[in-house]
Amino acid sequence: GSKRAIVLFHRGHEHSARLQDVVDKLDLPDFEMFAWDARGHGHSPGERGYADNFGVLVKDVDCFIRHISQTHGIAPENIAIVAQSVGAVVAASWVHDYAPNIRCMVLASPALRVRLYVPLAIPGLRLLLKLKPVSFITSYVKGKLLTHDAARAESYNNDALVSPRIAVNILVGLYDAATRLIEDAGAIQVPVQFLISGADWVVEQPPQHLCFERWGAPVKEKYVFPDFFHDTLNERDSQLALDKAHDFILARFAANDSRASLLDADKSGYTHQEFEQLARPLPLLHPKAIFYRMFHGYLRSVGKLSTGLSLGVATGFDSGSTLDYVYRNQAQGFSPLGRMMDRVYLDSIGWRGIRARKLNLERLLRTAIDDTHRAGKPVRIV
Repeated sequence: GSKRAIVLFHRGHEHSARLQDVVDKLDLPDFEMFAWDARGHGHSPGERGYADNFGVLVKDVDCFIRHISQTHGIAPENIAIVAQSVGAVVAASWVHDYAPNIRCMVLASPALRVRLYVPLAIPGLRLLLKLKPVSFITSYVKGKLLTHDAARAESYNNDALVSPRIAVNILVGLYDAATRLIEDAGAIQVPVQFLISGADWVVEQPPQHLCFERWGAPVKEKYVFPDFFHDTLNERDSQLALDKAHDFILARFAANDSRASLLDADKSGYTHQEFEQLARPLPLLHPKAIFYRMFHGYLRSVGKLSTGLSLGVATGFDSGSTLDYVYRNQAQGFSPLGRMMDRVYLDSIGWRGIRARKLNLERLLRTAIDDTHRAGKPVRIV
């Protein structure tokens, strides 16, 4: 259809009702407007400021956009995103991880690095998570640090639906997602506009500039508003930023940008350069080369105490027998040391992911079998 939509994502701690001013000032009457309360925020269910992990929030975006697309008949290529702060990192992570064919996105002060003002805050929070997996911290941010608009600052301080709590796992997850986003921004093809607050007390500016520089889309714009505090779209002069967003969105819909084909990505472009860089032999005395030689020696000597490592060396770490062993997930080896090494090996993030994938595949198969049964058709498994 020809319907067009803008989907708005709020800052951390906030909720969709605080975006009404943004909708009004964007002044795009031909667009349908959607916004949500992220889980654990506003009127959405869930413990305040909590989710099982950051990836859950990213998946929520995918579900929300699909819902809009299917329920309202709006194709993804007719959807633009306007997102702020934490919402901007969640939305950008979705665009990176799911590669949706949306039209464009506007990121206002993306929280790629929150100013935590405490030395070694992230290592400290990681330690806290090990000791207490579900824990929370309370935000220091008051309205006067967000905007020069006294009325908006006051409404933030007195809004009963604004929750200052944030789960530690989400804060650490935000940090890790942002790191990944900055490192791999070259893979993103969606046209983007960055709106950066120049006097931001809440998030750091350099990571925003770095992410923008690396962003892979041929069409990208960046504007810095020198006197703005963090809440770019609700600042006293927010119209300056929202006019830029208004013009960018209309230009992208008028231009009808066709996304570059990735069929030749193995021959040229960002991922090809990355591959060439990784394929280049390391100098003999390079720290990584020394590490790999030592690790290779470890696998062929001490590593043999672990059944899993020994099997990997003998048959290949991507072999069927290795996968079978990983699925069984029972640590084995010669001596308690060997079994301990095997446990560490089986618990590595890659193998945990493989086992999670197996469960998801089984669930999908079960659903497909049930659907086929219900339709009165025979089930054949090849």
